[in-house]
Amino acid sequence: MSSVAIGAHPSEAPNDNGEGLRVSLFRLYLLRGTYLLIAAGLGPQIWPLIFHHRDWPDVIHGVAVCMLAGVTALALLGLRYPLKMLPLLFLEFFWKTLWLVSMALPVWLAGKPFDANMADTFTACAMGVIFPIVIPWHYVFANYVKAAGDRWR
Repeated sequence: MSSVAIGAHPSEAPNDNGEGLRVSLFRLYLLRGTYLLIAAGLGPQIWPLIFHHRDWPDVIHGVAVCMLAGVTALALLGLRYPLKMLPLLFLEFFWKTLWLVSMALPVWLAGKPFDANMADTFTACAMGVIFPIVIPWHYVFANYVKAAGDRWR
């Protein structure tokens, strides 16, 4: 049964977790903009590599390209379902943070210069600073921390 009154305007429908927790329309558009940035910024770089197959110097490079292609495709779903696709932003935030801490930071602390590939990756990962800004943390806390998990049996 819907929690929206009959005759209510569709824009008045709650975007909540059933407990009245709302995410502002502004925040939803921020999320959509972030998904669009991922899809439009990364997609044109990654998808040609998928369509125009080439031999990679190592297997992991091809794995990374395919994983990033999947991220860009799923980011398009985030345009329609910005709250349901939050785990994609979690993935982006966590892998970029891990890369910065485990790969870039030791090189920087050792006083070594970044090569061109590392500098490009650093720039891309540093842009991940937007994720903790746009993620609606009150919603995440209510729906991923406080809420009961799905049943096991």
